[in-house]
Amino acid sequence: MEAVIFDLGNVLLTLHWDRMFAHFTRHTGKSQLELERYHATTPWGRQLASGEMSQWDYYETVAADLGFNGSYDEFAAAWSDMFSPNEPLLQIAHQLKGKLPRFVLSNTNAIHMQSIFARFPCVDGFDGYILSHEIGVEKPDRRIYDWAVQRYRLNPGRTVFIDDLLENVHGARRAGLHAIHHQTPVGTRTELTKLGIPHI
Repeated sequence: MEAVIFDLGNVLLTLHWDRMFAHFTRHTGKSQLELERYHATTPWGRQLASGEMSQWDYYETVAADLGFNGSYDEFAAAWSDMFSPNEPLLQIAHQLKGKLPRFVLSNTNAIHMQSIFARFPCVDGFDGYILSHEIGVEKPDRRIYDWAVQRYRLNPGRTVFIDDLLENVHGARRAGLHAIHHQTPVGTRTELTKLGIPHI
């Protein structure tokens, strides 16, 4: 292999949706079930992640819908308090630094990425970032993988992609990449070793 592409959520960073929903419960009085239903049935999160909606419009729309009683900064802090470092995967990424090009490819948004780069220096310093809100395409759409290959001049047959969602793994494989369905750190490390990736 000549390059490794990591997903962010539940790969390099662990997601804690309950923690984020707890903040919104305090600010809106809505139950977690109501918040989950709102998140699942409105298009705003998807539009934010695809770059169709700015972070400011997202704040104004969601705050109005839910009765969020805080400023944009409070909203962004609450919406972004769902991440923690996934140390075993970050260790793999760190061990590959300077040995193989490392990239991040994620369905994400401007609010989250601003917080992630500020709070987690471990996610900084990769060789490139393919972020859905900047590209305008989300996984598992093949175009996001093709964009990564073209932008960074990767050989898809010599590049491996790691994601926790099977549909995204299938999307990467359709684009000609090797792909690992991340379920456990030991399993992912084993699969990387099988692909001939050294230094881990």
